[in-house]
Amino acid sequence: MGEKDIIEYIDGLVAEERDLRARSTLDGLVDEERARLREVEIRLDQCWDLLRQRRALTEFGDDPSKATVRPADEVEDYRS
Repeated sequence: MGEKDIIEYIDGLVAEERDLRARSTLDGLVDEERARLREVEIRLDQCWDLLRQRRALTEFGDDPSKATVRPADEVEDYRS
């Protein structure tokens, strides 16, 4: 998966997150939707982390394909 693919995937997740959050303020979410929102949040954290890893590897002349998706508990709520 290249950087462009990761960004497109992030865009899709962000759109889904916005939709779920908008629905949560209007009607509330059922359990499955709340679980999906949580999953989307975790995947976004992982994708942003992967993108940062790839960019750092590129910046230092290494192969960006060496970047890996890290476990959720490792990247969750990471702030730069």
